[in-house]
Amino acid sequence: MSYYILSLTAAEIADIGNAPAVTIAPYLLETNQTGLLRVISVYGKRGDSRNQIRLLYMNAPALALWKEMGKVANIVGEAKRPPLSATLVFGVPFSE
Repeated sequence: MSYYILSLTAAEIADIGNAPAVTIAPYLLETNQTGLLRVISVYGKRGDSRNQIRLLYMNAPALALWKEMGKVANIVGEAKRPPLSATLVFGVPFSE
């Protein structure tokens, strides 16, 4: 399984609704999809520019849910796993 890399701008970061740790759990409860808690994995890392101020690393189930929630998905890449410098922000840790 790979991780999709999403970039968030400064304006997107300013909206708390774009924080996976804040928005995903309530959405899962509202839509009776709590079973996804066992498969969703989202990591975060500081970006290196104003256009990419934060990077999110989402596995496929997390990205599908993010899109279902109507969130912006600015995909800028893909990686086999999140970098060691990224922090788990929601869900289960990476495992092979």
